[in-house]
This record gives sequence, C-alpha cells and structure tokens, in this order.
Amino acid sequence: MKIATAQFTCVPADIPANVRQMAALTDKARVLGAKLVVFPELALTGYELKALLARRGLWVQVDDPRLDAVRASGVATVVNCAAATDGERPAIETLVFGPDGELITTYRKQRLFEHEQDVFVAGQHDGRFELGGLRFALATCFDNHFSELVSRGAVDGCQVHLASSLYGTGGGAKELAAVYPGIAKDFNLHVAVANHVGPAGTWTGCGGSALWAAGGGLLAQADTDTPMVVTAEVG
Repeated sequence: MKIATAQFTCVPADIPANVRQMAALTDKARVLGAKLVVFPELALTGYELKALLARRGLWVQVDDPRLDAVRASGVATVVNCAAATDGERPAIETLVFGPDGELITTYRKQRLFEHEQDVFVAGQHDGRFELGGLRFALATCFDNHFSELVSRGAVDGCQVHLASSLYGTGGGAKELAAVYPGIAKDFNLHVAVANHVGPAGTWTGCGGSALWAAGGGLLAQADTDTPMVVTAEVG
C-alpha cells in the first residue's frame, strides 16, 4: 500500500482553515496514489494549549461536521485533534476515517508531555486498525519515546506504525531523526511520522515528516520548511 505523511503550518485555533489545508493535502496524496494520509499532532487547531483549555468549541466529536471535507476525500485519514471526553478536559485523540469517510477507530495519547498534563486527560488503551490487508499501530509524539508502548504494536502483529507528532527546531529535530528510524529498526516496523512545519504554539515545527521501511531504511522525507505530502510503499 502507498501511504502518505503530511506536514503544514496550522492556523492557530481555526478548525475550518486547517481542515481546508488538510483536505488540499489529502487531494495531493490521492493524486500521488496514496490510500492513507497521516497528519501531525493537534492538526485541527495547532498546538494551542491555552486556547484548547479555554474554548470547548475547539474540542471535536467523532461525527463533527467540520471534518466533512477530510472525510469526503476518498482516502483514509489519520486526524489528531483535541477531542471531547466525559470530563472537564479534552484528550489528544487520533480519529481514523476510512476512504468512505466512516470512522474506523480512535486512539487517545497515553504519554502526555509535561505541560500537556495540565490540559488533557491521558488515554488508557492502545490504538490499532486494519486497512488494505495491513495492520497499523497508532501513537502520538511523546508516546513514541516509550519502547514498551511501541513494542506492543509489533507483538500484536502490526506492520506499520503511524505517529502524529510535534518536534521543534534544534533538539526536537535531533529527536525526530533518532526516534523514528530507531522504531523501524528495533521493532521491524514500517514507520510514518507527520510533523508540524513553521509556528506551532510556543514551538517552531522542524518539518522532516518521513517514512521508513521495516529495518530502518529511509523511504521518503519532507523538507524542513514547506507544507507538503510525501509518499512511500509499505507492507
């Protein structure tokens, strides 16, 4: 299967504007033959933690009509966002929609990074789904730094590891370049990471969204400063 990873600069706390960008990137991925696209962490709003804590209108539901343009793309999409919960805080949640726009599964980030613990609730369950004969594992940014979480996907028969992330310039770029090919090598998984590019809350996303083959070989990588999609065959 050919899959894509997408990077872009989010418009802060503007879901309609970001959905338009995501729909355009998904169209590009579809033209390139991709059957699935993964987007960065908190792609619907940007990494705007103060706004997400203060404005419940930025929390989405799985059937949120604001996502219709992405769901109608004809490509499976992995959309990370702030999602409503039963409590007073949202979760950092991944919504996976099939090519028909129907919800396949959801996953809530389990390992919250520092200040995220003051805004979000942590997930308790791993994320898995199957598409096109492949089994996929889901993780979000800091999750990927915990080998026990990643290894469960490999043990559970997953072939592809999908990560929605935010890594900034400087040390973040070095982390991205080490963590994800390491997962591909250590756990023999195909890996795709989608990162922000440009301003992202208090960070500046370093781009470099990429796909690696099982074993760690780089398949495709975006640059450090351009909104774009890159694709590769996996499985």
